[in-house]
Amino acid sequence: MADETTYKDNLTLDEIVFENRNKEYGAYDLRSKYPKILTKAFIIGTLLFILLAVAPFIVMKIQQMNKEATTEVDAKLVEVLQEDKIIEPEEKEAPPPPPPPKVEPPKIEVIQNVVPEPKRAPKVETPPPPITEQLKTTTGLQNQEGVKAPAYTPPPPPPSTGTKVATVEAKPAPSTTEIYAEVEQQADFPGGINSFRTKVADNFDSGAMEGGEGTLRTEITFVVERDGSLTQVKATGPNADFNREAERTVKSIRNKWTPAKINGQPVRYRFRLPLTMNFE
Repeated sequence: MADETTYKDNLTLDEIVFENRNKEYGAYDLRSKYPKILTKAFIIGTLLFILLAVAPFIVMKIQQMNKEATTEVDAKLVEVLQEDKIIEPEEKEAPPPPPPPKVEPPKIEVIQNVVPEPKRAPKVETPPPPITEQLKTTTGLQNQEGVKAPAYTPPPPPPSTGTKVATVEAKPAPSTTEIYAEVEQQADFPGGINSFRTKVADNFDSGAMEGGEGTLRTEITFVVERDGSLTQVKATGPNADFNREAERTVKSIRNKWTPAKINGQPVRYRFRLPLTMNFE
C-alpha cells in the first residue's frame, strides 16, 4: 500500500491535489488544460480587438486608394471688362382694382291688408215711356200697371278686419309623485299583458312551493313608474309561499313597461294583475 502522505518532487499544485487519485476524472483534465485554454482565448480576443480597432482605418485607406486622382487647373486672372448697366424699365403701377359691385338689399314685399270701402250700387234710372204710350192711358177707377222700379240689392257687408283668437282651455299638469288609478292611457308591457303573464309563468319556481297542490290564486299589485320600472310589488292571496314566489318572479323581470299618461305626460300608475296557477 502506497504512503499517501509522501509526495514526489517537482509536482504541480494539480498533481499534488490529485496525487493517488483518479486522474481520469474530468476535474483534473480541466485544471491541467485550463492555463492553455485561457492563454489561447486571451490571444484570440486580443487579435479580434486589434482587428476591430484597425478595421475603420483599413477601410478609409482602401477608399483613398480607389479615389480618382484630382487634376489641378491653373486659374489665371483675366481682366474683366465692365459691362454696360442694364436699365430696367420702370414698372408701372397697377391700376387699382375696380370697386366691388353694390349689393342691393333684398326687397321686402309688404302686403297691406287694405279693406275696400263699400260703394253703393249705382242707381238705375228707367226712362219714362214715350208720349204716344202715355196718351194711350185712360183715366178713371180702372187699375193700370205702372212702370216697375228695379229691385234694390244692398251692398255686401265690409270684410271684418279683426282676427278671431281661438281659446284653448289649459289643462293642469299631472303630478309626478301621485299614484293614479285612472288615466287617459294605461300602462302596457312590450308585447301585451299576455306576454307579461308568459314571462311570469316561465320564471316561476314551483320548487319553492311546499305542499302546494291544486289551483292557487293571488292578486299582484305594483306601481309602473314614469320611466317604466316596477316598484311596490305586493301579492295578496291565501298561500304565503305562492305570494312570496309571485313577488320574486315579478321583480326578476327586467323588461320596462310603457308608462301610463295623462295629458300626454307620463305618470305613476297602480296596476293590478290577478294570477292563477295549477300545481299537480
